[in-house]
Amino acid sequence: MSTAPDQTLTATPVRDNKKIASALLRYRVLAYATGIWLLVLTAEMVAKYVFKVDNLPSWIAIVHGWVYFVYLILTMDLAVKVRWPVGRTIGTLLAGTVPFLSFFVEHWRTQQVKRDFGV
Repeated sequence: MSTAPDQTLTATPVRDNKKIASALLRYRVLAYATGIWLLVLTAEMVAKYVFKVDNLPSWIAIVHGWVYFVYLILTMDLAVKVRWPVGRTIGTLLAGTVPFLSFFVEHWRTQQVKRDFGV
């Protein structure tokens, strides 16, 4: 009987590619939804403040806010599953605040996750 630690219990986490793939899909859907609602919000702001259009719907900002909130949660879920560094995670989280950026960042992150995890 040996007192050496069991080599089968390693500290290396086992990756569950199905969970990563589903987290990636959820992230992608919300990245696009956030990007679209941010563009709608930007168009509303331009119409309101540049072209002085009255009677614009006030719910667009609320919808974007809630979609962005869900985007934050699902991005954090993916970041934890694939163990992104803090800087990459924060950059991805902030991508939903700059018009068009969420589309580019979503593409870059998707390619990186697919390449690194084979999903």
